[in-house]
Amino acid sequence: MNQDKASSNGSYPHGQKRDDVAYVLDERRRAALADVDNAEFSWFHVKVCLVAGVGFFTDAYDIFAINIASTMLGYVYGKGQKLNTNQDLGVKVATPVGTLVGQLLFGWLADVVGRKRMYGVELMIIITGTFAQALAGDGHAVGIIGVLVVWRFITGVGIGGDYPLSAVISSEFATTRTRGRLMTAVFAAQGWGNFTAALVAYIIVAAYKPLLLKDSPAQLNHVDYMWRLLIGLGCVPGVIALYFRLTIPETPRFTMDIERNVRQASQDIGNVLTTGKFVVDPDAVVQRVQAPKASRRDFFAYFSKWENGKILLGTAYSWFALDIAFYGLGLNSSIILQAIGFGTPPAKGILGVYEKLKNVCVGNLILSAAGLVPGYYASFLFIDSWGRKPIQLMGFSILTVLFATMGFGYDKLTSTPAAVKGFVVLYCFANFFQNFGPNTTTFVIPGEAFPTRYRSTAHGISAASGKLGAIVAQVGFARMVNIGGTNNFVKHILEIFSFFMLTGIGSTLLLPETKQRTLEEISNENQDGFIEGVAGRPDEELIAPTLAHNEK
Repeated sequence: MNQDKASSNGSYPHGQKRDDVAYVLDERRRAALADVDNAEFSWFHVKVCLVAGVGFFTDAYDIFAINIASTMLGYVYGKGQKLNTNQDLGVKVATPVGTLVGQLLFGWLADVVGRKRMYGVELMIIITGTFAQALAGDGHAVGIIGVLVVWRFITGVGIGGDYPLSAVISSEFATTRTRGRLMTAVFAAQGWGNFTAALVAYIIVAAYKPLLLKDSPAQLNHVDYMWRLLIGLGCVPGVIALYFRLTIPETPRFTMDIERNVRQASQDIGNVLTTGKFVVDPDAVVQRVQAPKASRRDFFAYFSKWENGKILLGTAYSWFALDIAFYGLGLNSSIILQAIGFGTPPAKGILGVYEKLKNVCVGNLILSAAGLVPGYYASFLFIDSWGRKPIQLMGFSILTVLFATMGFGYDKLTSTPAAVKGFVVLYCFANFFQNFGPNTTTFVIPGEAFPTRYRSTAHGISAASGKLGAIVAQVGFARMVNIGGTNNFVKHILEIFSFFMLTGIGSTLLLPETKQRTLEEISNENQDGFIEGVAGRPDEELIAPTLAHNEK
């Protein structure tokens, strides 16, 4: 039969009509998606979790190590052994600014170019930026703080890329019943990165104690080595994970719904679920299908519907509100610990320097071990049974009360050593309910709630909104903390955090519950007739394999 003639009369090889072929392709797509959603948990899922999780471990290490390193930098490069407000703000806010850029850029690129093609690129940026920070030095034209700000911005771009890529890859490979736990396990590596940064800092400080005590107060040369080691070691896990990121397969959902190659996606699913590997035959016939395609017009058409737009608004604002407090505390915990008099060094001179650095490290270890890490795993236990939305509502509600208590009761809670212990307990509870609450769910929900063609872009927008909150919090904290005296405004900052937690409750009400639902169900798109046919003119070589598969 002549191809042109077939096209003109609407018939296909083997007597199939256009609607019949579209139906067959649509059924094949749904069967392939069901294979992924109902697969047995396997070593491949563990591999995805570990490869994605190492990235978040590195991200958190790099982000929160500066909390301790900035104190060390002050002893070496600051006037009066302390960075001024602008210098401290610069080294702390540079990474969130870069992260915001990276989340938007890589989120979009992952939907356009592919998850696999971009995965690993962001890790290379992180490794390069982290290593460069450890080698940074002064020059005639620019000071070391300026150099560090630039490299921390570049590192932040890589860190930002990790958010949408790791979230989307883990969600698109996960089964429906374990998707929440898999994504939470990936994100929980952030807590271990935070903890490890404090632990490594403590080990470095302890190891350098004998040499540090030989320094003169005017030089403190060994503190310069300490912060470089602390920052530089952050690239080690990234180097280890790089190979595995570069060799991870493309997600079948991207292949099927964005590249519109159902045949290749079906083959990939069979290989990945059985062997954990994928094979691409360069000579294989490519079968493109007609399906909804990403475009500017389609993007606005999809999100202009309130049922879809409200979800993006909810995920973006919830992340913004959460990060106001999460990074406001996380990047300034050393300042808060000093403000409440935790571990005030009893000695003067060099011994006082050692005692202060040790206390900062111990304080961060306590906050991480007592609050951050347990919170992630509480979410891990309940996220697929209780659900994402209830956990987020509960977290925002409790955080509202905790921050209000710490803020309005600040003077009494810091009046005596015994009361300070109570403040630290409340602070640890705040860390716990950030992670057994919105810090985890604001990462998980955007990785599930949008169609494949916009999933990474929408996650990037949501995550970038969070980083905007982190930037606002960090700039605001730096500018307000010393109003009325050194660290005198801390109590009012905590009250402001409480207000934003309260607003997070409202944005959470806009979100759907995504537990135990397939990604396609959550997308608010009709899956019946999602594929309309074969793209371009019909071809017997393309149709026959589809019909053969259907006959099986």
